[in-house]
Amino acid sequence: MKLIKNRIVVKVGTSTVTNEQGNTNLRTLDTLVRTLSDIHNMGYEVVLVSSGAVAAGRGKLRMEKQPESMRLKQAAAAVGQCRMLYLYDKLFNDYDKIVAQILLNAEDIEQEEKKENLTNTFNALLEMGAIPIVNENDSVSYTEIESKERLFGDNDMLSAVVSILCGAEKLIILSDINGFYDSDPRFHPDAKLISRIDRIDNSVYQLAGGAGSRRGTGGMRTKVQAAELATRQGIDTIVTNGQHPESIYDIVAGKSVGTLFAKQSN
Repeated sequence: MKLIKNRIVVKVGTSTVTNEQGNTNLRTLDTLVRTLSDIHNMGYEVVLVSSGAVAAGRGKLRMEKQPESMRLKQAAAAVGQCRMLYLYDKLFNDYDKIVAQILLNAEDIEQEEKKENLTNTFNALLEMGAIPIVNENDSVSYTEIESKERLFGDNDMLSAVVSILCGAEKLIILSDINGFYDSDPRFHPDAKLISRIDRIDNSVYQLAGGAGSRRGTGGMRTKVQAAELATRQGIDTIVTNGQHPESIYDIVAGKSVGTLFAKQSN
């Protein structure tokens, strides 16, 4: 697969775009947008895969607790998608950037004609200088917010698929953790960060563990799955802490940040 130099995909999770109260984390969001806009000014083409629609909708609708039924989750997602795009459009506009929304379903990826159309749309938007903002269409799709084996797993797998569709050079996954550790740092204070992984095998999956934070649905395992998919296509994948979006500067400069899942040679 031919990769396009200076084209990057950045995935941001629910735990990054919301705070402990479940409301939008405006400080982190503003830093993320400012950083991506500056990276864009440096000549990089940027695609943003953003979670957070259900959480944003829950806050906007003043739901006291996490919605449990499918109808309420999808209603929250419908409201939240409007909320998230409004914020992104407003913040990116401050830096004179144009954004576009792309909402995907599983069928959009599985059908060859739709997949080709998607690739053409991404390419057209990026060539015109826009920043596509991507999410799974949770208001009509149940696979990501209900299924135990979600197709996209809190958008981690979606970000890998988008990276492949776009021919991105790098995939940056912003999480609620500094990277991939040799044990779970939430329970093991002496856990050590692994800065580089050259091969994803069963031992890596065993270290990955299970679920992530209580606000997000994807854990480290889904990030490893995404990294495996992307690196097999020659795409470097970096997992790092989303509370420090400015670390993207170091990543594009080739410095060691978080955990690099190194691309596989074809």
